[in-house]
Amino acid sequence: MENIVRRQQVLLEHLRPLERSSTSLVASPCVAGDSAAYERATDYNDDVVIVAAYRTPICKSKRGGFKDTYADDLLAPVLKAVVERTGLDPAEVGDIVVGTVLAPGSQRANECRMAAFYAGFPESVPVRTVNRQCSSGLQAVADVVAAIKAGYYDIGIGAGLESMTANPMAWEGSVNPKVETLQKVQDCLLPMGVTSENVAERYNVTRRAQDEAAVTSHARAAAATAQGKFKDEIIPVETKLVDPKSGEEKPVVISVDDGIRPGTTLASLSKLKPVFKKNGSTTAGNSSQVSDGAGAVLLMKRGVALKKNLPILGVFRSFAAVGVDPAVMGIGPAVAIPAAVKAAGLEISDIDLFEINEAFASQYTYCLQKLGLDPEKVNVNGGAIALGHPLGATGARATATLLHEMKRRGKDCRFGVVSMCIGTGMGAAAVYERGSIVDPLSNVRPIQNNNFLSHDAK
Repeated sequence: MENIVRRQQVLLEHLRPLERSSTSLVASPCVAGDSAAYERATDYNDDVVIVAAYRTPICKSKRGGFKDTYADDLLAPVLKAVVERTGLDPAEVGDIVVGTVLAPGSQRANECRMAAFYAGFPESVPVRTVNRQCSSGLQAVADVVAAIKAGYYDIGIGAGLESMTANPMAWEGSVNPKVETLQKVQDCLLPMGVTSENVAERYNVTRRAQDEAAVTSHARAAAATAQGKFKDEIIPVETKLVDPKSGEEKPVVISVDDGIRPGTTLASLSKLKPVFKKNGSTTAGNSSQVSDGAGAVLLMKRGVALKKNLPILGVFRSFAAVGVDPAVMGIGPAVAIPAAVKAAGLEISDIDLFEINEAFASQYTYCLQKLGLDPEKVNVNGGAIALGHPLGATGARATATLLHEMKRRGKDCRFGVVSMCIGTGMGAAAVYERGSIVDPLSNVRPIQNNNFLSHDAK
């Protein structure tokens, strides 16, 4: 009997789960090599992954390639591409969430639903819009991720759309006179260019530094275009151009971004006058371009992607939206990026590549300086100063650009960040992991207060 009891005790000891101690964590070997490791908080197959991410070309508002293109005709091609190029049955999509900013809400919601029909989606697939201003496209992706993690559906599309030709930036109606009672409320109404000047003054960002950032943006975007780097992410759009004098319509296929100026120099930019303040430093040359465009990101559970034998472009690791002083709204990424990186169980130094929206060179330059980022890791193919900033589409566009560049870089690029500032004083950021190198065993660097646990988390 004693021997039986002893054997039972030994067996029970083997079955007892090991207690983890934060002081004894060690890195385990993983197929990702010596890249940054983090503690996995969800079941491997429960990860939300990106299997496709595409965008239209970005074109200049009112005078570019999409000046005569309806908003729904911008969105439809990218919605169609994410399912057709993966071979997915569109009826399997649980929801389409579209980030969009300027159009009247109910009208744009209708246009997005119409775009889904143009793209071949059945009536059973729902569509909705979301508006967090400049981060709307990224918020749409994050909303789909959250819904998949919550178990509402297994496959969804996060998209972004803006036609700044059709819907220019303007305040409609009167402003509540109560605005005069609170400075923060007044600052919510500041023109974005004025907030750029505020950032430059408050944080000592010089005119030369801003112009240098603009030159770099155009040079990198021009080089990326010449090298064909955008071909994997851009969906050509069949549309029309209307002659403003004769009214004659000409069918065209728009396949490249048309706002890039390869010959931009410091000398040429130095001749431009400030736009928002007499002695200021923000000019048309060191600000993002007003643009038209759309993008779409197809997301699903990893387990679903594996069953369908779909390639995994990336893994969505974390998201953060934060509030900042409206008067210097451009500093948003400097606050949002650390929050998103921490939520992923990482450090800033672990991030291999950044896509930070260049709303204005002043705020973009400040954010790089504040976070101590290596400029060679940020906007390596140019940013919004050269490409343009179609407000609602930017988050989806940046996600596509980031993930395709990470794929090109291979094993030397594991983690990437998309971030942007947001009007009225906010910032948003998301952390992505390159899909082809993810392993289920990495077990160092414990995550504190993780808000992204799935129902499978232990």
